[in-house]
Amino acid sequence: MEKKVPFSFIIVIGLMLFALFFGAGNLIFPTLLGQSSGTNFWAANIGFLITGVGLPTLGVIALGVSGKEDLQSLSSRVHPVFGVVFTTVLYLAIGPLFAIPRTGNVSFEIGVKPFLDGGSHLWVSIVFSIIFFGITCFFSLNPARIVDLVGKVLTPIKLTFISILIIAGLLYPIGALQPPTAKYASNALFKGFQEGYLTMDALASFVFGIIVIQAIRSRGATSRKQVITVSIKAACIAAIILSVLYVSLSYISASSVTAFGYLENGGQILARMSSYYFGTSGGIFLGLMITIACLTTSIGLITSCASYFHKLLPRLAYKKLVVGMCIFSAVIANIGLNELIQISVPVLKIIYPLAIVLMILTFCHHLFKGNRLVYQGSMLLVFLVSIPDGLRETPLHLGWLDTFMSGYIPMYTIGMGWVLPAVIGAIGGYVISMERNRAGATDQRNG
Repeated sequence: MEKKVPFSFIIVIGLMLFALFFGAGNLIFPTLLGQSSGTNFWAANIGFLITGVGLPTLGVIALGVSGKEDLQSLSSRVHPVFGVVFTTVLYLAIGPLFAIPRTGNVSFEIGVKPFLDGGSHLWVSIVFSIIFFGITCFFSLNPARIVDLVGKVLTPIKLTFISILIIAGLLYPIGALQPPTAKYASNALFKGFQEGYLTMDALASFVFGIIVIQAIRSRGATSRKQVITVSIKAACIAAIILSVLYVSLSYISASSVTAFGYLENGGQILARMSSYYFGTSGGIFLGLMITIACLTTSIGLITSCASYFHKLLPRLAYKKLVVGMCIFSAVIANIGLNELIQISVPVLKIIYPLAIVLMILTFCHHLFKGNRLVYQGSMLLVFLVSIPDGLRETPLHLGWLDTFMSGYIPMYTIGMGWVLPAVIGAIGGYVISMERNRAGATDQRNG
């Protein structure tokens, strides 16, 4: 007989999921969005919450609904080759290409840079990266209790300090909201929607969903229905906490423009706000907390990515993968936080729509009986539209193609051009499949 999962355990799972999501990007992007959106604060935040909270929640639930054990088996519903390629790209994005180096970037921006004199700090950044990823490498080679213990102790402390900062900001705003910057002057909701891509949480949700489902099953939940129900409740707990923190951080940073001006990134904004309310000691404490938190996140991502690639390519030893990823991440981290974010945008604009459509098709899987052509048709058209949209942010931008797409594809100019092609591709795949079935049935009768 199936055990009933106690609500106290659901709360624990929800808090664990929150801790998994609440990393470096979850602090810096809402703060930058707040400063930039100004009086268009609410519209921008609604868009950000859809992709920064809603999609990660759906990603966790989708994995439970699918009944699959991991992302590769889920994405293989499109095609086995697509499953390997998509999963690999996703792990690279939330791993050594972007998310892991970003843990070092944010730690340096908040924990070290505010206490240095003006000017170039490249050598300081290099030394910091070597130390940061050296520690990451040491613990990733011996993954065990230290990460879990630090996470359990650190997350409540970090959350408490951030909460105190938020309360201070809400009770004593730094200044009045200012007019939005140029990019948020119009279509703020859709701009916020795309900014939510930068958290990478929707991509990570496919990985974190595996952890959640395994934890739920370990407590005796065996039926698919119970796993889904518990997943939904746990995901909603994490979503509520994330939403409150995002909106609060965004609001207090929106009020900071009159005092600080427009800063380059969320790390700088957060450091300045902390020093403003709590002085130098507050800035030091925040820097220490964020650095240790980012270190924990870095260790977790390194171990997850190394484990995946070792499973994919058994000839590559786990320890060699760990060392290689740490060295690579240390190098990438020194290009700077702003530059790393800029590089990640085109890639995320291409793979995020694919991840969103995969989630939606997972929930609709039984409606079209899991027909592979539905997956393939939808994903193909989304990919074809997402490529030029991503290239718009690079020197490879093709003006003529962009003009063509803008003229014929609805919502392309606001980064949502993939929506209609996704629907058309799914319907087209279903129609082709039905025609093939009819033709096959006719051949059998004639035969």
